[in-house]
Amino acid sequence: FEGVRKGVEHGGNKSGVPTVNGAIVYDDRFLGKPLVYCGTAGIMPRELNGKGTHVKEIVPGDRIIIAGGRTGKDGIHGATFSSEELHEESPTSAVQIGDPFTQKKLHDFLIEARDEMLYRTLTDNGAGGFSSSVGELAEISGGCEIHLDQALLKTTDIKPWEILLSESQERMTLAVPPESLSQLKTLADKHEVELCDIGTFTDSKNFHILHQGETVGLLSLDFLHDGLPKMELEAEWDQPQDQPADLLPIEDYGEEIKSILSRYNVCSKEAVIRQYDHEVQGGSVVKPLVGVSSEGPGDAAVIRPIECFDGKEGVVISNGICPKFSDSDTYHMAASAIDEAIRNYVAVGGNPKHLAILDNFCWPDPVYEPMKNPDGKHKLAQLVRANKALYETAIGFGTPIISGKDSMKNDCRIGDTKISVPPTLLISAIGKIDDIEKSVSSDLKCPGDYIYVLGTTRNELAGSEYALSNKLKGGLVPKVDVVTAKKLYASLYTAISLGLVVSCHDCSDGGLAVALAEVAFGGGLGVSISLSSVPCESAYEDTVVLFSETNSRFVISVAPDLAEQFEEAMKGCVYGRVGEVREDTMFVVNGVEGSLIVSEDIRELKKAWKRPLSEGESV
Repeated sequence: FEGVRKGVEHGGNKSGVPTVNGAIVYDDRFLGKPLVYCGTAGIMPRELNGKGTHVKEIVPGDRIIIAGGRTGKDGIHGATFSSEELHEESPTSAVQIGDPFTQKKLHDFLIEARDEMLYRTLTDNGAGGFSSSVGELAEISGGCEIHLDQALLKTTDIKPWEILLSESQERMTLAVPPESLSQLKTLADKHEVELCDIGTFTDSKNFHILHQGETVGLLSLDFLHDGLPKMELEAEWDQPQDQPADLLPIEDYGEEIKSILSRYNVCSKEAVIRQYDHEVQGGSVVKPLVGVSSEGPGDAAVIRPIECFDGKEGVVISNGICPKFSDSDTYHMAASAIDEAIRNYVAVGGNPKHLAILDNFCWPDPVYEPMKNPDGKHKLAQLVRANKALYETAIGFGTPIISGKDSMKNDCRIGDTKISVPPTLLISAIGKIDDIEKSVSSDLKCPGDYIYVLGTTRNELAGSEYALSNKLKGGLVPKVDVVTAKKLYASLYTAISLGLVVSCHDCSDGGLAVALAEVAFGGGLGVSISLSSVPCESAYEDTVVLFSETNSRFVISVAPDLAEQFEEAMKGCVYGRVGEVREDTMFVVNGVEGSLIVSEDIRELKKAWKRPLSEGESV
């Protein structure tokens, strides 16, 4: 855990990149392979000298230039390593050794070289190293000739195939016109960036590899990119039985809420967030922590990039991840992750019509083998279900999927023990907010403000923090009603744009109880809530209303003099006015039958919420 935290800090902030949004998810099965997802976003001009910057063009005769870090033995077979289960002989050399300072200099150099149009196009050296980066670009020109002995190396004891496949960090592959080489070299010297010329893009239709003048590899581009036969695999799906969970009697709802607030998937991540810099570049508007003392959790990040400083436009970044629902049905896990990312985005004021997402799969091995992977057919069916949801939910929301990746061998075998990660899908969302001054944070602001719950609560406790805390089996997994959610999000966006919403926070892990507690923590103010006013699909017990993790719901606050306008803006959507903000710090809840079921000081609730990852305490 500490290694992951330090790596994110080291790789991001020291490269001049703010760390503004994220999540930490716990499950014992991540012992099989701890997963780390890192995403970045940047801005580039649409055109340079009248030419679209998205256009990739390479002319035969262009030079293959490697800029940035040197090639070493770190990262050799990194892609292979990530595509097989961990075992006792897994090589440590497969892990790349990063240098964020080299990366920062490289980025600055590339932007200036781009603006001076000194290269035609470029790509990074990720999985497969030169074999992948040069091989992909060679498709544009129609071939390439690589001289591996011309690469700048970290060490001399490296073989030709290792040079080709190394995934050492901070290296970019550029296609450079010969006439631009001298100017590019001068600029690289200015930025202290190393360049090496390793060959030529051709139209030979071949991927030609040489070392010290000798051919060491020759593949046709057709075979390199399309020669691998497609696998034909079998999937088997057993539809789970939908049965509501059996509820346990709760004697003290206050203590139950404290218990759930203390769960690792719910508790405050402040101890981690404080060790990252979200102010690098000076553009963060809504930050990871919000409220009077910057302790409340933000829903999404709002960034005002330097390119937008002349106006009020900004960029919104959010994410959704809920692998705990995979045990019930990966279809609804994937749909829920998309919905979570979108509702976090909308919660801060993001425009739902100007939104894109990307998918990032980390899956257990879905290839059936009777001895080594006997449940492979089920894992493949889970993958099919998740992809079906990804397609149908994105189409329903009208949200393009602009990027993504997958990793399909996230298992570990030690002796006779095999651990597979739960099927995990991260959805990241990015889009635009028209006016950063109208962005909304999650913390309560003013005593007397009305509190509303938007969206319908259903008896959907499968995989919920309440069910996991109490070891309850079965139950209904949260589903997504795309049509209803899309209408709700559009209306909420309108209300936020009109300045009718004081605070907004989505309901997710821990349900309504946790969402209410978190907005109270952020504002340092108490709440008075009546569960009988919460919009529900049916008459439910207090436990369901408090802890169900039904999708597409928000807790918001509205000034009393704007309530009528707000309700008019939300006309046709499901909402309920459930209470108001108190002047003191008491968290007071009356149950569905009207009796008092919770009376706690939010300072005591916050202690339970902050304790698990607080400084000095072991995870």
